Amino acid sequence: MNAPTGPDLRDIHLPPAPSWWPPAPGWWLLAILLVVAVGFGVTMLLRQWRERHWRRRVVAELDRIAATHAAQPDGVRLAAEVSQLLRRAALLIEPGAVALRGEAWLAFLDRRIDEGPDEKSAARFQSDTGRALIDAAYRRVDDASQSSIDAPALLDLARRWLTRALPRGRSRV
Repeated sequence: MNAPTGPDLRDIHLPPAPSWWPPAPGWWLLAILLVVAVGFGVTMLLRQWRERHWRRRVVAELDRIAATHAAQPDGVRLAAEVSQLLRRAALLIEPGAVALRGEAWLAFLDRRIDEGPDEKSAARFQSDTGRALIDAAYRRVDDASQSSIDAPALLDLARRWLTRALPRGRSRV
């Protein structure tokens, strides 16, 4: 006779390994933070790229104006094109600046170029060079002062204004 061996027992077995899906709540939180950080980084890089691209276009436009003036010297056209370029760029700083005329426009340009901490207030645009922006179009063609427009100084003044006055890092482009 066979001796009773007892109940038929099986050996201990482990449960299956946990699945990788769905992840724990901490991993979900980490994934959301990662997506937000990447989105923020891409947005900032895109904004910087747009600003640099816009600045290059503005400088290229000023260079085109200078080249046109070098090929066909015309002080009235130069002053008009530089003034138009400065007005378009002023839209980024203060949208109401486009409506300024005469001395108010020149004062606005001077205020914006002198915003550095160590700068003294100087009337750069309100001088003879900058004044060409508002009165060159009204000079007679045979006027001797028509040829007195200092084109290199006006272009240099416009270039300095564009590099110093336009907002950096907070552009509305």
